Amino acid sequence: MLSRLPLRSTMRSLPRVSSVQPLRSFSTTFRLLQEKHDPPSGDETKPKKRPLSRVAIGGSQSEKNKGFGMTVEFATWKAILLLCVVGGIGTYFFQQEKARLQKRKEMEANKTIGTPAIGGPFTLEDTDGKKFTQENLVDPNMKRFSILYFGFTHCPDVCPEELDKLGDILQKLKREGVEMQPVFITCDPARDTPAVLRAYLDDFDPSIIGLTGTYDQVKNCCKKYRVYFSTPPDVKPGQDYLVDHSIFYYLIDPEGNFVDVIGREAGVDDTVLKISRYSDAFIPERERLEKKEGIFGFLHR
Repeated sequence: MLSRLPLRSTMRSLPRVSSVQPLRSFSTTFRLLQEKHDPPSGDETKPKKRPLSRVAIGGSQSEKNKGFGMTVEFATWKAILLLCVVGGIGTYFFQQEKARLQKRKEMEANKTIGTPAIGGPFTLEDTDGKKFTQENLVDPNMKRFSILYFGFTHCPDVCPEELDKLGDILQKLKREGVEMQPVFITCDPARDTPAVLRAYLDDFDPSIIGLTGTYDQVKNCCKKYRVYFSTPPDVKPGQDYLVDHSIFYYLIDPEGNFVDVIGREAGVDDTVLKISRYSDAFIPERERLEKKEGIFGFLHR
């Protein structure tokens, strides 16, 4: 009995070994309890709302920072500028087409002057001895106008004056880029042979084509263009005489149709201006038919 007492006292005096973790300090424990049980203060109790994003799905924030407003403004400015340019071009071509159509209507009206219409089939001979008909007045390229003058080489005053004027007209039209085919048709075939015509016309303008033929051929051509001419009756060979004739220029379009008549009173500049306007306004029939189906088709109907 006595032997057990020392053993118990010894065991009580030994320190107790425990697997429990070391105790925290009071201040640390109190702080942890406060964080666990105290509710958050202020706006932290309310859930935060996420702003709607302007970035498209699959996009990036860097694309957003490029300036969306500036892009829209720039695109709008370009659209307005494009609209103004397209509108201005459309207005310009509309006015041009309208002016051409007005001139074209005048040309169509002039074709119907007289009964029957001026012009028609004829057969004559040029200064090279080649046949010349109404088909030679047609330009395959639909660009060249023709101008006809009826006269005779022995004319003392009127014909030389008109041919001088025709030379000036041709030179000015050439500078303006207007293609012309000048034709001189004699009213005196008895004296105006091809060789006589060539020598006579070279003094004014070598580009002028001289035409002659038999009396009946010349008379037929003059009749088709409503040209008056007369020779004295019973003219003897070698006898000098004058031929009375009309004094007009006849303007023919590239399709071989009569366009207008130009009188002696018209000056060089007035004639050049008139022919230039007709040239600008000319539209071949095939092209006119195509334009009726185009954007300005209503103008041609």
